[in-house]
Amino acid sequence: MDYNPMPTVLPAENFDIETDVGALRAAMKGFGTDEKAIIDILTARSNGQRQKIKEHFLREYGRDLIDDLKSELEGRFEGVIIALMLRPVEYLCKQLHKAMEGAGTNESTLVEILCTKSNEEMAHIVSCYENMYDRPLVEHMCSETSGHFRRLLTLIVTGVRDPAGTVDAEKAKELAQALYNAGEAKLGTDEEVFNRILAHSSFAQLRLIFEEYKQLSGQTIEQAIKHEMSGELHDAMMAIVECVQSPPTFFATRLFKAMDGMGTDDTTLIRIIVSRSEIDLGNIKQEFERLYDRTLYSAVKSETSGDYKRALCALLGGC
Repeated sequence: MDYNPMPTVLPAENFDIETDVGALRAAMKGFGTDEKAIIDILTARSNGQRQKIKEHFLREYGRDLIDDLKSELEGRFEGVIIALMLRPVEYLCKQLHKAMEGAGTNESTLVEILCTKSNEEMAHIVSCYENMYDRPLVEHMCSETSGHFRRLLTLIVTGVRDPAGTVDAEKAKELAQALYNAGEAKLGTDEEVFNRILAHSSFAQLRLIFEEYKQLSGQTIEQAIKHEMSGELHDAMMAIVECVQSPPTFFATRLFKAMDGMGTDDTTLIRIIVSRSEIDLGNIKQEFERLYDRTLYSAVKSETSGDYKRALCALLGGC
């Protein structure tokens, strides 16, 4: 599905770095903290502008703005503000590292970040991760995952996907047939064939393959994956399929699940709202309302509180 990405955060017009830096220093200097001033400035600037603010703050006061923010803020509100202050690729690398460090692995986070990226985006993540942690991402990931799921993620991380926009109609028919032969047409499933096609083909090519698959088998590729796959491999393949068809729908569904039932998955809520705010959070808001018959703004407002709520709602840009 082709769509026009609609961000909710744009570069501030008439950006006055001196005023912003002075206001941030004043908000944190002395007794107490002016959280409203911090929210008003940082949620209304692009990441590029925030990086300039951080650099100017260091030059002006000899202080690290992120360190100052960490010392003044706490909890989930701090999580939102620090996420905003990191470069987008650094933030995603931190999220990947957090998902793999310590006991257990958060496979859902790996799927959300890795299975939704183009080759170019993936190359930036791979380079940044090694710079930050002095360890190749693929090596860390392989030590934390296993089986066909590990093989699929390894293909994605090593950047085998064809360049964006690469399309071949005849090859799409061949690959749709290969998927059918590897799944529905045989006893058992040849996961390697599914992995190879889903990891190598461009998203535009996959869209064609999925259309051909439906013509060929009478079933959607989602139905086939549901029938043939399970566990993390199923989730990873479904993430790829959903992002091929509509990235906003994929992220809207993730946000709904993060807030559904008892408790809120704040880490996922923060990650998606922050990381998509300058890409397509406007589209995600539209999809959320279409799918769940309520606004994303109202859902977030009811699941969060205080300065944490105010920061997220500011990034959403109102109802």
